[in-house]
Amino acid sequence: MELDIQCEEMSPSRWAELLTTMKSCKTIRLDDCNLSSSNCEDLSSIINTNPSLTELKLNNNELGDEGVEYLCKGLLTPSCSLQKLWLQNCNLTSASCETLRSVLSAQPSLTELHVGDNRLGTAGVKVLCQGMMNPSCKLQKLQLEYCELTADVVEVLNAALQSKPTLKELSLSNNTLGDTAVKQLCRGLVEASCNLELLHLENCGITSDSCMEISAVLRNKSSLMDLSVGDNKIGDSGLALLCQGLMHPSCKIQKLWLWDCDLTSASCKDLSRLISTKETLTEISLIDNNLRDSGMEMLCQALKDPKSKLQELWVRECGLTTACCKAVSSALSTNKHLKVLHIGENKLGDAGVELLCEGLMHPNCNIQSLWLGNCDLTAGCCASLATAMATKQCLTELDLSYNPLEDEGIRKICEALRKPSCKVQQLILYDILWSSEVDDELRALEESKPDVKIIS
Repeated sequence: MELDIQCEEMSPSRWAELLTTMKSCKTIRLDDCNLSSSNCEDLSSIINTNPSLTELKLNNNELGDEGVEYLCKGLLTPSCSLQKLWLQNCNLTSASCETLRSVLSAQPSLTELHVGDNRLGTAGVKVLCQGMMNPSCKLQKLQLEYCELTADVVEVLNAALQSKPTLKELSLSNNTLGDTAVKQLCRGLVEASCNLELLHLENCGITSDSCMEISAVLRNKSSLMDLSVGDNKIGDSGLALLCQGLMHPSCKIQKLWLWDCDLTSASCKDLSRLISTKETLTEISLIDNNLRDSGMEMLCQALKDPKSKLQELWVRECGLTTACCKAVSSALSTNKHLKVLHIGENKLGDAGVELLCEGLMHPNCNIQSLWLGNCDLTAGCCASLATAMATKQCLTELDLSYNPLEDEGIRKICEALRKPSCKVQQLILYDILWSSEVDDELRALEESKPDVKIIS
């Protein structure tokens, strides 16, 4: 049984009712439920008496250090079989790390620990690492985003990595590490026996200076499939160094996030080579980089290569205009693998989207999710979009937010949604003005087609 409740204020009677249900649950998720340390006392008892419980998710609750202390009493009981523990944004400090260290040292069933967005600090995470180094610890996933960590944490973290061959996922995003610490971390990862699959280092103060060491991790850890270094100023020179590792035959990268990395069209030559030759690569995010039309045209040429297996491309806010849309359309009509295209916040205009629709309509195109928010669109392109919606049965998600479509455009989209051939399940229409009559039409449409969700 699974209990999954979010954003609900818990009255005493409701909590008492849920406690009865929890006694037989395998999964309990109670994010944003205004829980406190007193609720944790009850949850500790549930952990102790429900051996089938394997996942506990309590994100965004004011549990505090006292609440975690209660939880850990249950986690330390022999009957506990918990595997996944989520305590993100729970008002924890370094004081919680001592009790969590005891759990890591004594509870081999625990394989995932998510404690991001808590003020653990470097001192607290050093204590957690001591628990990781215990032979009984079998941790596979450790999430430490927004934990106020500094460069000083890396030495003990590397020691933990050396002793933990089970570790598969490590997220340190949004901590002030800097190049020196990231270099040290990467050298430790290369030497460690763990088969790391995911490494997230977003907003860690990285520049091109760290990229050679990150590249070495890519070359030496063939297990690494998911790398995110977004929101770091690596620039074109850093990307060129990363690509040396990414293009290495032993690298098996699948997901690569490079959003807001100060990249320009100069990086697109290397990126194109990567997209056209690295057959393991299925997802790449280049959001908020100044690629321009010339860079996008290079990427589109790579997408047309038969060896490209890319399924998701995120190029939102990349300085694109109508001028690149013919190339994008050509790529859509050629690449059978691409399923998700996020191209919003670019000045594509009606003429650009009409070109995109030509590619969408091609039999080779298998796009499922298309994001066109804030693209300077008007009702003028909605007839083409409506035709694509009604014809292209693979298309299940469409975002048209922040475009002045007005009543005329929305009505054309509604016409397409009403057709039995249209398979769009989610239509996103944030910040678009329409009349009360059109609003009634949208509500009626949702009632007549319960599978369709209109988000506005």
